Amino acid sequence: MDSTQNFKELREKNQEEQKKIIEELERNGVQFVSLDGVGISPMAIIEHGTVIYQGTIIRGNSKIGKNNILGPNTIIDNSVIGENCVINSTQIESSTIENNVTAGPFCHIRPNCLIKSGVHLGNFVEVKNSTLGENTKAGHLTYIGDSDVGKDVNFGCGAITVNYDGIKKARCNIGDRAFIGCNTNLVAPINIGDDGYIAAGSTLTKDVPAGALAISRTREQKIIHGWVVRHRNKSKNNGI
Repeated sequence: MDSTQNFKELREKNQEEQKKIIEELERNGVQFVSLDGVGISPMAIIEHGTVIYQGTIIRGNSKIGKNNILGPNTIIDNSVIGENCVINSTQIESSTIENNVTAGPFCHIRPNCLIKSGVHLGNFVEVKNSTLGENTKAGHLTYIGDSDVGKDVNFGCGAITVNYDGIKKARCNIGDRAFIGCNTNLVAPINIGDDGYIAAGSTLTKDVPAGALAISRTREQKIIHGWVVRHRNKSKNNGI
């Protein structure tokens, strides 16, 4: 028997096992909108009321609670998902997601994360080895790595925890209700106190006390009037 035949038999056997797993889950109140690209580990536990869309893969010893919406195109690998979560086009690895969390599309929750209840992670947000407190939000284009984040924190677009200096990793500690402005860099190790406010465009290397505003920007802002017209005319004269 050649390898092609072996692969065919393996695929058919896997499809038979998947059919049994899915039929059992459906009997227990799990809804599958489409089976295209769906793969469910035989060790996974999925509770009733959860809806699973196409392209969703649940691996290992994952445990999924009640009334979640998973997918499309979501991977949950050896992770725990609470109840009433919406996980869309997101990859979650070796982490715990509590209740009423929304993630995606295009989030990556890397190992050793605890995402507490009510957290919102929008498009292109990556979290690694971090704890996010209740109702914290990162709407888009954010990296949170090696950080302990309190509750009701807001991360603006482009905010980054700078956790690696090329030799060692360091942690950020961010207090409750902190506001992390757009396009900011928090260079670890650093502590942001409760209600700390980081102005957009800042790069910080020193701790911020509770209730303080931190601003770190270049002072110069040069304005050259009429530059655009002269630049375009120069381009035309040079045949560009």
